[in-house]
Amino acid sequence: MEAATAKVNGIRMHYLRGGDGPPLVLLHGWPQTSHCWRFIAGPLCETHTVIVPDLRGYGRSDKPLGGYDKRTMATDVAELVGSLGFDRVSVVGHDRGARVGHRWALDRPDQVERLSVLDIVPTREMWRRWNTEVGAAYWHWMFHLQPDLPELLAGKDVAGYLGYFFERWTYRRDAFDPAAITTYVNAFSAPGALRAGFDDYRASFPTDSEHDDADADSGRRLVMPVLALWGGNGLLGKLPALEIWQDYADDVRGWAIADCGHFLPEEQPGETLRALQGFLTA
Repeated sequence: MEAATAKVNGIRMHYLRGGDGPPLVLLHGWPQTSHCWRFIAGPLCETHTVIVPDLRGYGRSDKPLGGYDKRTMATDVAELVGSLGFDRVSVVGHDRGARVGHRWALDRPDQVERLSVLDIVPTREMWRRWNTEVGAAYWHWMFHLQPDLPELLAGKDVAGYLGYFFERWTYRRDAFDPAAITTYVNAFSAPGALRAGFDDYRASFPTDSEHDDADADSGRRLVMPVLALWGGNGLLGKLPALEIWQDYADDVRGWAIADCGHFLPEEQPGETLRALQGFLTA
């Protein structure tokens, strides 16, 4: 895939592009970059034009001091694909990228043809279902909401902090070789990178929550086909993921990927690829 940079929504966004065919956008999560799609982007290029950006604040994209609400982050990517000449795209998002994809599909249903969300339920449901069990699994949400403190503590040992999640959130720990870990650690060691990633979480409350509540109050739902996938051995197993998504989308299917934790595209790239190929070509 070829690397490029585009000026969109006031920031410089780094992205990869390859293949030919219907456009497909892959959105990464935290604590990662576009590198997380390295196992499946190539095969998807055989049937699609694949666009793989680093989200605002991540990787080689700009890390401004604001704009981490999902509406703004979705606008970044919407402007990117528009600048590339595409009117409608399919979107696959993992983790925080799936939250960006969810907001993009809600705000611009005419632009998102299909949406796949990997290992999340809607942000609104995370807050609504918060209890001791969910809080113990997703404790980092509350920690990352705090001003300044996460940067202070994690910044003293970026490799140690990120390594905690790559170990605890995986079922197949062999999925992350030293080179991949180094890539992510280097990315989050760049100036502003830790702060930007935490700002992504900080936008979840109250800004993203206000947007999500407004959608719920108005009855706005996802109208395009949706595929929800999650790790069968991951944190999301504590929640009825498919039932939750059925409350938010008109046409949704989904299932757990066996022998997999949180990082589907890296722990089980073959199964994830097959699921996406079936969904995207249905």
